[in-house]
Amino acid sequence: LIWTRPKLIRDQILSSAARQFLEGDVQHWWHMPTGRGVRTHFSDDLLWLPFVVNYYLNISEDYSILEEKISFLNGPLLKLEQEDSYFTPETTEESATLYEHCARALDHSLKLGEHNLPLMGGGDWNDGMNKVGHEGKGESVWLAWFLIFNLKNFSKIAESRGEKPRGEIWKSHIVKIKKGIDENAWDGQWYRRAFYDDGTPMGSAENSECRIDSLAQTWSIISGAGDFNKSLQAMESVEKNLVKQNEGIILLLTPPFNKSSQNPGYIKGYIPGVRENGGQYTHAAIWCIQAYIGIGKSKRAVELFSMINPINHSLSKLEAMRYKVEPFVIAADVYSEWPHIGRGGWTWYTGSAGWMYTTGIESVLGFQLIGNKLKINPHVNSDWKSYKIKYRHFTTNYEIEIKNPNGLSTGKGKISLDGKLLANDQTFIELIDDGQNHLMEVELI
Repeated sequence: LIWTRPKLIRDQILSSAARQFLEGDVQHWWHMPTGRGVRTHFSDDLLWLPFVVNYYLNISEDYSILEEKISFLNGPLLKLEQEDSYFTPETTEESATLYEHCARALDHSLKLGEHNLPLMGGGDWNDGMNKVGHEGKGESVWLAWFLIFNLKNFSKIAESRGEKPRGEIWKSHIVKIKKGIDENAWDGQWYRRAFYDDGTPMGSAENSECRIDSLAQTWSIISGAGDFNKSLQAMESVEKNLVKQNEGIILLLTPPFNKSSQNPGYIKGYIPGVRENGGQYTHAAIWCIQAYIGIGKSKRAVELFSMINPINHSLSKLEAMRYKVEPFVIAADVYSEWPHIGRGGWTWYTGSAGWMYTTGIESVLGFQLIGNKLKINPHVNSDWKSYKIKYRHFTTNYEIEIKNPNGLSTGKGKISLDGKLLANDQTFIELIDDGQNHLMEVELI
């Protein structure tokens, strides 16, 4: 919605920020209108607020949102042994700016374990790994990348607001986490996924189950914080172990949890190859596509985008009978083990749709909006000779044609607007709302 209904995103950010407790953690979910919901030890929920705020700022340039005042929630703190608590919290009279809400989320996430990695808590992005760190010692490698990404962005915001000491604390914390990753997270051919409470690694070649998990590899690139050569090696391991070309799926992890002595949590309750337990979890599959773009393998990224596109799972009657779900919406998951290989899981229920759309529009087609400036920075299949984007800017239509006569995957564009060639060093056009039709042409050179 960012390009067409930014106010809806603004409203949603402020609504979500109001579900944060004074201490910085947030409700895992809640029911309106009462706001009754669940407080947990999940370690990633709170960090999506600064992540989305930063994304919104980069495109909208609406920095006034940071000054919006929002109240907090108040309620009983969870004890370590409590998995969660379902109750109706109080709304406090105390309020703070959206910036402060984001800052409290970050400050709440700074505790590290013995490997200098962030604590896993009751689970991270993968809810099903709710027993990895439930004793308060387990650590998450994926969360390390995600936290670095957020701290890096918000340290810049803090300094721009005159909060240099806070920004310095966050930047020094990045250094600690990177050291922890360098010393403890690399497994030889890929990054480990986590460490259990007892220090046992997960996502390691020494594991019989979950030897490799895609998240720790892809986010080493998406975060911009990984050692590039190691990230290249990690993505080679993803290609070898997790991309299943014949089945048309990208696995989240492999092998699935089944009989090992370690108990990662309720993920093990799914039969092997279903949902998070070794199937394609589409959310993570899309991050693989972004990671391939990040290492310069645009053609492969486009191939994988096409491969997981649901319409391509139902091109024949036989394929449709195997896939079994709607081919016109994203499925949250696709099964990977016999006898259900290639069967779609939950549809109409996934944030993957938004990720798929933005990855296609922004990362592949290269449509990048910054305030009222539009630039095209594509990462496409070099076989593409041209493609078109139609964009409606308020009452004004822009038809954008990207020409690729030299068979490039990416490149600097020679831009013309309504037939007039722009200066060679100009990388964007300024959008205007005049109710007219405009033609933007970009030739990759």
